[in-house]
This record gives sequence, structure tokens and C-alpha cells, in this order.
Amino acid sequence: MSSLTAANWSQYYNLTKPKVVFLIVFTAMVGMLLAADGSVPLDIFVFGLLGIGFAAASGAAINHVVDEHIDRIMERTRNRPLVSGGLAQKNAVIFAISLGVLGIALLVLFVNVLTAILTFFALVGYALIYTMYLKRATPQNIVLGGAAGAAPPLLGWTAVTGQVETEALLLFLIIFIWTPPHFWALAIRRREEYAKADIPMLPVTHGVDFTKVQILLYTILLFIVTLMPFVIQMSGLIYLAGAVSLGIGFLYYAVKLYREKEPNVIAMKTFGYSIFYLSVLFGFLLADHYVRLIIREYFL
Repeated sequence: MSSLTAANWSQYYNLTKPKVVFLIVFTAMVGMLLAADGSVPLDIFVFGLLGIGFAAASGAAINHVVDEHIDRIMERTRNRPLVSGGLAQKNAVIFAISLGVLGIALLVLFVNVLTAILTFFALVGYALIYTMYLKRATPQNIVLGGAAGAAPPLLGWTAVTGQVETEALLLFLIIFIWTPPHFWALAIRRREEYAKADIPMLPVTHGVDFTKVQILLYTILLFIVTLMPFVIQMSGLIYLAGAVSLGIGFLYYAVKLYREKEPNVIAMKTFGYSIFYLSVLFGFLLADHYVRLIIREYFL
């Protein structure tokens, strides 16, 4: 019985797409810490991250439920909990709704109503608008649906300040622009599976060459946008050095992908680098913020 229970919990855990949720929570945490001119109140920090994390996990679980028939077709998703038979769909739905309600309730009760509302809209945007409609309706699905995935640092910021500010919108914009080249690189590698599942991803509808051009253009735009925190004096030289170095790396992969005739291998390397890129970029934002705070506190 204990092993069965452990196996069930493992299935529920996998239902939440934990790697994706970890990145979401991390960027939300960075938004919190950047918004604070010092330390973040412990209750806001804990309940804010729990609320945002539970809502993200809820969206991931709903995505599993809605896309079960697609997951059965695609090779990379055949081992997901619902497809493998590890969980019943009814249990997955109850679990997803419970996580969403718990997450929003925590934000309302312990953080602030604005963050709860924005988190709810992000959840609806991903789980319903993107997963149920946009994903199947247009090759621009990732661009249009990217707003939900770009919300976490904005949510973290509003959790601390109670308002939407320019710096928070800039964090949102960075992830919004990052999402298409990140996901389209994966879509190039999995284009045959998406075609089989009748999902109109850009490489399926417009071809690989067109998609490679779009990835390169978005990567150039991303490089420019990531300089803006320095331009508006939100961040300093530490972040600037990191953003430029990481941006050159992303451009290297985008150009190499653009030139490659057989793109599958370099597409996956580009996809992998994009995850590393975003994590480290936000790490530089955080490091720069605290170095500047220390300098201001002790040397100015």
C-alpha cells in the first residue's frame, strides 16, 4: 500500500510539470526581490510563491487533461501520467482545480487581491485560452499565449508592491519575447509529431526555413529588450555584462540554427540554451540588485 501511495504521489507530482513550475517560481521570486528595496516580508515571500506556484501547477495539470489525446500521439509525451494510465482523468481534474483554488486563495488571504486577480488571469490564459483554443487555432499560438507564461515576475513584483510598475512590465516583456525562439526551436525538432497531432505549430504551417528566420529575428529583439533594464537604470554593470554575454550566446545558436541544413540537433541545443539563458539572466538581475544595495548601504 505504501509503495502504491508513493507511486500515486509521483504521478501527481509529474502532472504539475515540476521543471517548468520551478522556473516560474524562480522568476516570480526574482520579481519579488527586485521590487523590494531591502528584504521581502516573510509572509509575502512564502505565501506569494506558494500561491503562484500552486496556480502554475494547476495550469500544468489542466494542460495534461486537455491534451491527453495529443500526448498519446507525440513521442515525447507518451509517458505522461494520464497517457501511461498512472492517473485517472477525473482525479487529475480534481487535483488541478484544487491546486488552482488553493493558490488563488493564498494570494487573496495573505498577499493582495491584485496579485490574485493577475494570477487568475494568467491561469485562465494558459490553461483555457492557450491550451484549449490558441494552440489549435493559429501558428502564432506561442506568441499570443506567451503572455500567461511571461506573467510570473510581474506577479512577484505586485505581490510586494501591490501595483504594476514599469520595471515589472519590462520583466514581463523579456519573458514574452524569449518565449517564441525558445519554443519554436523545440517545435522544429518535433515538427513531424505536431503535424501528426494536427497542431499548427509554425514549422508545420510555414516550414522550417521560415521558422528559423523568426527565431533569429526574435533573438535579436530579445537582445535589445534585455538591455533596457540597464538603460532605465533598473540594473547596473553586472547585469549589463551578463545580458550581453548571454545574448551573444543566444545569437550564436540562432545564427547557427539559421544556417544549418539539418536543424534537428542544433534546434535542441538552442532549446536547451534558451532555458539556461533565462535562468542565468534573471540570476544576473538578482546579483546586480543586491550588489547595488550593498554599495548603497555601506559605501555611499
